[in-house]
Amino acid sequence: MTSTMPEISTIYKISIIAFTLFFGASGSGCPVLECWFVQEKPGHGGGFSVPMSQEKSLMFIRTEAFSEESFSRLHPPADISPSRIYYVTDPAGTFCSAALNPPKGSVNKPKCEINPFMPHASMVRWASALTDSAQSPVYLQADWFSVAAQGLDQQLTLSNIMRAPSASKEPQVILSVSSKTPVVRSRLGEAVLLDCGFWVDASSSVHGSGFSIEWRYQFRGEGRLVLAYDGKNDRFAETSETGADIDITGLYETGNASLVLEESQVRHSGTYICTVYLPHLLAQVAVDLEIVEPPSLSIYPSPLPLLVPGQVLVVQCEASGFNPHTLDLSWEFSGADGTSRSLGQGSVTGHRQATDGTFSQSSRLELDSGKLGLGRGGEVTCVAKQPNMTRRAAATLNVIGVSAPSIEDSMAMVAVALVLYGLIKFLSWTFCASGELNFSKQK
Repeated sequence: MTSTMPEISTIYKISIIAFTLFFGASGSGCPVLECWFVQEKPGHGGGFSVPMSQEKSLMFIRTEAFSEESFSRLHPPADISPSRIYYVTDPAGTFCSAALNPPKGSVNKPKCEINPFMPHASMVRWASALTDSAQSPVYLQADWFSVAAQGLDQQLTLSNIMRAPSASKEPQVILSVSSKTPVVRSRLGEAVLLDCGFWVDASSSVHGSGFSIEWRYQFRGEGRLVLAYDGKNDRFAETSETGADIDITGLYETGNASLVLEESQVRHSGTYICTVYLPHLLAQVAVDLEIVEPPSLSIYPSPLPLLVPGQVLVVQCEASGFNPHTLDLSWEFSGADGTSRSLGQGSVTGHRQATDGTFSQSSRLELDSGKLGLGRGGEVTCVAKQPNMTRRAAATLNVIGVSAPSIEDSMAMVAVALVLYGLIKFLSWTFCASGELNFSKQK
């Protein structure tokens, strides 16, 4: 036992040293992020269609400033231009999420795009107070970049603004806006949280100079302002939206700018853009909200009438109150012998939209016992399929007058015969006893 303990202690120390060296070399576990550098092609004027160029780019990321020693351990790939390799200092580790750092050899990669950024005063009224002065601060005289990144499996969307001394390739993250829920699905009537958070570098001159928050909705070319908050003057902008709010305490304490919708409705489906304004800077992320509601299914007529061989029975399945409108209706039949098979889609109607925005649709099916081989009957099921969701409604169908009764039919007939026999015996005994009683009284 005593000889084993020093060995474990030595192994533990070696592991700690290796762990420290590894994360020291990689910048506290931050990824080496492959990106595309996208910008307008030089020599082209403005217009609606501006030619763009894109180049492979790479970001080495650390939470602390790069040193000569850290530079010596880096080995940039030869297929990327040195002018597109950046050594990023990210004090908050916003780039260091596991969603942006896939396992080695992984086929799936995070998406990343770098663009030149031009600081400018905001024109929206809830952020105009951030740049009351017409003069541009000396702090803005630098190279600015915006980085948009999307993590694996829709775990993260990120927008960072970086500042680098002119002609330098060592930018530092100044503003970061992110969401851990780029895609949100909710049922009707539920409260919904759309995550958005921001961070500002405490060492930058824009820190403490005020901020503004904006949530805007977009869907199929239409948009509206959902919520806007002027953090410098502590006031909300007037909007027509109701039932939307943010946590003011969390906003100031932790940068939590998440939007809360008190009661989700179909009209809430769409893209929500969270924008954070600082003096001359802004960054934004998008969150997609989908309201998913399963259909309520009903089969008519209810209950199904008895079906005689050769007769055609028309049944209808009504699917109502569902969203989105994508829905597949079909029919299934389960016979008395336990076998199941598809009866097809039937005749499906178009969509009808209710005042609350949900949809209705129906399917009509003709049941011909002779053509469909329904035997003695069974269970008719209406199946409604949505993405990631399936609903069913069933009704019992009885076919009468079919030859070759089943075991169940035979047992039922035997039971009925026994009941009838018992009833006849009871009545016979009752009449006989009554007759004997009258005869004895006459004597």
